[in-house]
Amino acid sequence: MELADIDLNRLYTYADYYKWTFEERVELIKGKIFKMSPATGSLHQRVSSVLHVAIGSFLINSRCEVFSAPFDVRIPRKTKDDKDIITVLQPDICVICDPNKIDERGCVGAPDIVVEILSAGNSRKEMKIKYEVYEEAGVKEYWIVDPIRETVQVHVWNDGTYIPQRTLVPDDILNSTVLPGFSFSLSKIFPAVGREVE
Repeated sequence: MELADIDLNRLYTYADYYKWTFEERVELIKGKIFKMSPATGSLHQRVSSVLHVAIGSFLINSRCEVFSAPFDVRIPRKTKDDKDIITVLQPDICVICDPNKIDERGCVGAPDIVVEILSAGNSRKEMKIKYEVYEEAGVKEYWIVDPIRETVQVHVWNDGTYIPQRTLVPDDILNSTVLPGFSFSLSKIFPAVGREVE
């Protein structure tokens, strides 16, 4: 089966998603299929690698774990049954502190932190649709990293809604309310565009 054979006007569940073997990567958001951007470029990969290593190093001996895409995050509604799950996302990076949410197929439930790294063609999805999904699911922190503008926006979940923090720029320090003590200079995140790594 190919993606072209699928009726994109239909609503699907994780039970459908799990059977698909498309060459293209897709996400399922509230039952609708969203094609993911083509393979990310070197800038996106470098930023992702630096962040993943920084977070992973901080989490040594912690109950929290960090994962990188491709890694399915299933957002359940009423139950965790595959036929009841209509949202399956693949965040660039996510941190999960509840080991009960992790199984052999990925994560079921809201991660504690989600990091999305913008690339050409996906900024609208990350900024609007996914923002709403992560907020509704109760993801405690949502980081939107823009490698071109060299910014990071951190949104902190509070009482059902996101409170946006000040937009961080190079030489600012990225901290996390979810990971107390985590402190990272953005000058280390954006070396791929000519900034010297400290």
